[in-house]
Amino acid sequence: MINQDDEILGIDKNSGFALRVLVLSIPAGLIFLILSMLSILPISLSIGSYICILFFNTVFLLPISAEIQQIKKYIQSLAQGTSEDTLLKNMTEKETQDLTEAINSMHKFWGDKIEMLENRTLSDAAVLDTLPEPLMMVNKSGTIIGANRAIRQLFSMDISNKNISEIITNTAFNAALERILSQDTRREDLRISLNELKNKPKFHINMTTLPWFAKGEIVAVISFYDLKKMLQFEQMQQDFVANASHELRTPLSVISGFIETLQTSAKDDERVRDKFLHVIGEQTAYMSSLIEDLLSLSKIELTVDTLPTDKINVNSVIREINTALSLKAKTNNLKISTKFARLPQITADEHQITQVLQNLIDNAIKYATPETEITITTEKAESIPPHRFYEVADGSCVKISIANYGAIIAEEDLARLTERFYRLQEHKNRNIKGTGLGLSIATQIIKRHRGNLTITSEQGLTTFTVYLPISLEE
Repeated sequence: MINQDDEILGIDKNSGFALRVLVLSIPAGLIFLILSMLSILPISLSIGSYICILFFNTVFLLPISAEIQQIKKYIQSLAQGTSEDTLLKNMTEKETQDLTEAINSMHKFWGDKIEMLENRTLSDAAVLDTLPEPLMMVNKSGTIIGANRAIRQLFSMDISNKNISEIITNTAFNAALERILSQDTRREDLRISLNELKNKPKFHINMTTLPWFAKGEIVAVISFYDLKKMLQFEQMQQDFVANASHELRTPLSVISGFIETLQTSAKDDERVRDKFLHVIGEQTAYMSSLIEDLLSLSKIELTVDTLPTDKINVNSVIREINTALSLKAKTNNLKISTKFARLPQITADEHQITQVLQNLIDNAIKYATPETEITITTEKAESIPPHRFYEVADGSCVKISIANYGAIIAEEDLARLTERFYRLQEHKNRNIKGTGLGLSIATQIIKRHRGNLTITSEQGLTTFTVYLPISLEE
């Protein structure tokens, strides 16, 4: 900005105003000089006339020059990010008024453009930060000029303005990036482990150049896809198929062998035939139950990421299950005692929660020592204990405990009870029928509800505790 001490009558001392007045007055001065030399005008009159012209030009140029100085100050204030509108209040010359309006229009136009670009940039950055997959953008030299929140969290630091070779040292990665930056190829895909990160996770990395019409410094986008979940899912599928095949192979072999015997050596032995048909019936029922559980597990896994929306009363569900299983408990010489607290309705899938609780209560009856008591209690709890592998819901919950006396379960067995097809050896020895999928199904249902299932066993008293959130939100 111009200092007021450097001004005279609102004109900058260094503006050249005096020189302009003199230059403008030179033609008239030359005319008066020639007239004086030709003795047409006296010298005193010529000098006086020239002084009058100087004064007239000064008076004529002073207002517009002063207003131009004000416009200069105004433009300088805009350049510095301020807007001193008071500088333009006293404009009287039409030319300067028009110039001022043009400057203001241009300033408003570019101000709107800048604001729109800033908003768009902020919106684009916000959108990138919402993407779950890590993503970065690089320029021609391989410098990272953009990174979303996921990749900042992945590397636990702000990687912007750093060369990517300083962040990732993998040879295959840097070779692929070099081909991208040199435009030898427009797309690169590779699977590598990042040794720079804890546990050396494996990623599928996609590098893509921006299309030709894209403007700006960014030349390539690099996205990272964590393969851990996919590899775990593939392994889970393989284990599932292997276990299912093994579980089905045994009853099929039994049935096939008995049918062959019935068709040959035992076809006329009525006593053996009845015995074999009974075994075939048991094995067929087991296979039917196994297939039903497998289908149920697959169906539940498809909905595990979809939150339920219905409202149910847990105490009412347990009462209905008790009514249905009371005869079975009585047959096994077992007593079921319940202790219900007053509970609010919870957000849950009634059919699935019924399936969970019926499975747990049925297991308690099936595996309990005869002439003992099964206890079922409900209460409200402040929070759900955390799970090792997924995030549970926040807030208060209902707590359902089902306890029975039975086999002493070792610590190492407790951790495996929810594995698919896993059954205690003692239960196998006692020839207690089961597919080994019930607790796996229960676990998946509870996971869908963002709850938790804990199992404890002390001196034969085994307690299954289900935690279900009162409300569910995305």
